Amino acid sequence: MSTARTWAVALTGVDGHMVEVEADLSNQTPGFQIIGLPDKALGEAAQRVRNACVNAGLDFPRRRLTVNLSPANLPKAGSGFDLSVAVATLATGGALRRDSVRSTVHIGELGLDGRLRPVPGVLPAVYAAARAGFTRVIVPHANATEARLVPGVEVHAAVSLAEVAVAHGADIEVDDAEPVRLPARADRADESLDLADVIGQDEAVDALITAAAGGHHMMLSGPPGAGKTMLARRLPGILPSLTEPEALEVAAIRSLTGEAVTRLDALPPFEAPHHTASAAALVGGGSRVPRPGAIVRAHRGVLFLDETPEFQRAALDALRQPLESGRIEIVRAGFAASFPAQFQLILAMNPCPCGNYGVRGAECTCPPTAIRRYAGRLSGPLRDRVDIDLQVMRVAASRATSGERSGMSTDEARDRVACARAAAAERWRASPWRVNGQVPGERLRQGALRLPPAVRAPLDRALERGAVTLRAYDRVLRIAWTLSDLAGLSSPGADQLGHALFLKKGLLA
Repeated sequence: MSTARTWAVALTGVDGHMVEVEADLSNQTPGFQIIGLPDKALGEAAQRVRNACVNAGLDFPRRRLTVNLSPANLPKAGSGFDLSVAVATLATGGALRRDSVRSTVHIGELGLDGRLRPVPGVLPAVYAAARAGFTRVIVPHANATEARLVPGVEVHAAVSLAEVAVAHGADIEVDDAEPVRLPARADRADESLDLADVIGQDEAVDALITAAAGGHHMMLSGPPGAGKTMLARRLPGILPSLTEPEALEVAAIRSLTGEAVTRLDALPPFEAPHHTASAAALVGGGSRVPRPGAIVRAHRGVLFLDETPEFQRAALDALRQPLESGRIEIVRAGFAASFPAQFQLILAMNPCPCGNYGVRGAECTCPPTAIRRYAGRLSGPLRDRVDIDLQVMRVAASRATSGERSGMSTDEARDRVACARAAAAERWRASPWRVNGQVPGERLRQGALRLPPAVRAPLDRALERGAVTLRAYDRVLRIAWTLSDLAGLSSPGADQLGHALFLKKGLLA
């Protein structure tokens, strides 16, 4: 028999699909053809495989060779199929044990010298192989650490094609080769940011803790230098640490972007794209291969949009659907990919283009039309999806130069957030939600959790006179429940609802 089979993984977003790579030799005019919807990079694998086999001292078949990637209707992209194509090809000539090849998943790119080069997306690919029941995977040496993050899989890290061939029973000598390595990347420095460094913004710190406790989206409005960015960058530090499954999700997304993954990071991610970012940069895109955008990289963490009105209107409006569903669907003519996007949104904006409108002791040079146009760049539906809308003012010079520190450290704030989230998780234990910010409004407006009329009265009046929409009404209720969890109460009272109304709309009950 001149047919051999092995396995590879095709990635569509973060979802992996097992691909059977089958090679067949026939007595026709010598040639090498890859079929099964390969992209251009995968189609070029024929020449890379041929040269790698020869330079590794392996006999390359000199007959008509056809490699099929099944299922044939699933698009395959990238150079990560090189190793599986080479192994299936060599197995057709009897150089490798077919039973060993058939039970192993191969992932990696081949260099012309036969060395294995790292590829992006190894972590989700190995995870998909584990879910499909495979227990043995061969990956490039540089991808070994992230591949071993998946439990229950025997990972063999190979430096060269010759090393892989020997693992499958080939009788050749393996020369010492320098492994191809991933470029070094700096570790995140966000862990050292302490909330106690925030001076004179007690109200903003309390609002930040409320946002963290309930998973609420937040907008910070105020002049330059008021501390909006400083506050936002400290939000990941007070969020609960990621669980192992959540950290694995985040690491899989980092792997897709080509970032080196050496460990599971328990700190929630923080993404702060520049205001010139396009809609595709924010939500993701690509013509042949879907690429995760900033909202996907912020999954299980924080997306911070500084200078929000400077972003393109279309880019901001593209956030509306992911904010509600927690996923982003990227549909193109040749593929459709789905990415997780459960992030916490923090917006920051100045009161006007020059930043001095309404600031005591400063002169605003913006005409009224420019101020209205600046504020109008955020659509009403997007504003409605933000739970907390807080005005932040500059700190008085006397407090800023006194060396005074905030009374709340990151560790203390994290403990408060953890207690409040535990109370919410207990309340919603029989539901799919775990934080108040995810709960549908009708669950809070109706049934056993409906607040007494005396408590709801200020919010009902605001709804009747049009000061809040029904969506904003629901968000005020969510904030009120979070405030009650922080206060250790069984349900919100008038004080909590009044404070929630102020945080959402700046209205006093």
